[in-house]
Amino acid sequence: MADLARSIVHTGVLSLSFLLILVATRLIYNIFFHPLRSFPGPLLARSTVLIKHRALLSGKVHIWQQELHAKYGPVVRYAPDEISFIDGTVWKEAYGYGAHNFPKDPRFYGLDAAEGNSPGLISSNNESHARQRKIVAHAFSDKALKEQESLLKSYAELLLKQLRKTIGRDGSSKVDLTQWYNFTTFDIMGDLTFGEPLHLLEDTTYTPWVSSIFGNTYLAVVALVLRAWGLEKYINRILPASIKEKRKVHQQHSITRVEKRLAKKTDRPDIWTYVLRNSGKANNEGLVLTKAEMHNNAGLFMFAGTETTATELSGMTYYLLKNPQRMARLTKEIRDAFTAYEDVTINKLSELKYLDACIHEGLRVYPPVAYGLPRAAPPGGANVNGQWVTGGTSVQFAQYAAYHSPANFKDPDDFVPERWLPEGQEEYGSDHKEAFQPFSFGPRNCLGKNLAYHEMRLVLASVLWAYDIELCEESQKWVADQECLVLWHKGPLMCKLRPVRDLLRRESWKLE
Repeated sequence: MADLARSIVHTGVLSLSFLLILVATRLIYNIFFHPLRSFPGPLLARSTVLIKHRALLSGKVHIWQQELHAKYGPVVRYAPDEISFIDGTVWKEAYGYGAHNFPKDPRFYGLDAAEGNSPGLISSNNESHARQRKIVAHAFSDKALKEQESLLKSYAELLLKQLRKTIGRDGSSKVDLTQWYNFTTFDIMGDLTFGEPLHLLEDTTYTPWVSSIFGNTYLAVVALVLRAWGLEKYINRILPASIKEKRKVHQQHSITRVEKRLAKKTDRPDIWTYVLRNSGKANNEGLVLTKAEMHNNAGLFMFAGTETTATELSGMTYYLLKNPQRMARLTKEIRDAFTAYEDVTINKLSELKYLDACIHEGLRVYPPVAYGLPRAAPPGGANVNGQWVTGGTSVQFAQYAAYHSPANFKDPDDFVPERWLPEGQEEYGSDHKEAFQPFSFGPRNCLGKNLAYHEMRLVLASVLWAYDIELCEESQKWVADQECLVLWHKGPLMCKLRPVRDLLRRESWKLE
């Protein structure tokens, strides 16, 4: 018995020693012999991916990256095989139309395990993506946007009505504008994706299906960490049965609603009308989407086309409230442009220069996707930003760090819409605006960019046209209190709204 015990101890010690030697060898290799050893970065981060994972799980990865670039410069090796850039030339080199050899990094995006294992736009390879995008792009064209205008405006008007009911006659009630912006963007995209709204604005609450979308953000970060260790396939084994069931219900809910919409014979200007109308036509060379691709892309539209737009609306509102003079200027521009709400149109909104400047500046100081979306260098390696990176290296443009770097923007942490206008060029003309690409760049940039811009113009202009807004004390540090779990983990943006009565009394829906 004693001999057996000694044998077990001996084997354990040898195994532990061997493991420690392997770890030490790997650390030494990463620091002194790795092909990326010449790139600057913190010693521990260059030696092990654990440092990056700690930053991701802490929710402060955007601040960590900003601090690294402030210390080490425009290029940082922040993990053994990963490089972060903040120079705008990287957009063209790693993301642009000539950068097809830089595929999306599978260590970040993973394998698409969705229904049918038929990846949608976000995680498909370049060939599949080009085919799908050619068909779906019709639903996000300028022509489609014009046809969707009345649908979009109906939800903006419903938002104003519901806010009026919520604040009461004296306007003393507080409202969470982040929640209301989410209600609006989810209802709009639900209508465009499923052919019917989710009724969040009417019911003034999230459905369980929508709540599950917000509840999965931290789980997505955990999956990202596990993927780096080759453990992603074990996630389903360790998840509680209740979470597995919720995921299954969530996926089936989306599939059922898409099938319900496809069964309808209608010409209403939603996404599937354009997809079906243009599938198999001569100009699309017989291209079609499979049912699985339709299902998976519906889930993508409902996430990417909702949360990010509501996030930016919340961020812009917050920064405007923290800058009263700029809020006053924007409010005046909007109210001077529209005597009555029926005058608000896509074309007229696009002519409001200060509104566009505020949207650009909001996207800069508070990008909806603060963490970089990585690409993988081609097998033979490539030049990026004047430096050679070896094949397989994860390359990313760190948006938050880039937009808050004095190397790219003067007064980078200040909200200054004037930097985007001719009047601001004397002071801010040296800004490197080519670095600003909040919707990414190249053939895989955000397909819904035009829709997002119009939604932001329409919703923000509608709210500021109808209400004066005051930021409540509990939300004075709204941004500072947030975590970044790839997307922002936002708290309530509590505000008080006061109706502008001389405007509201002209409208048929004013409460008596």
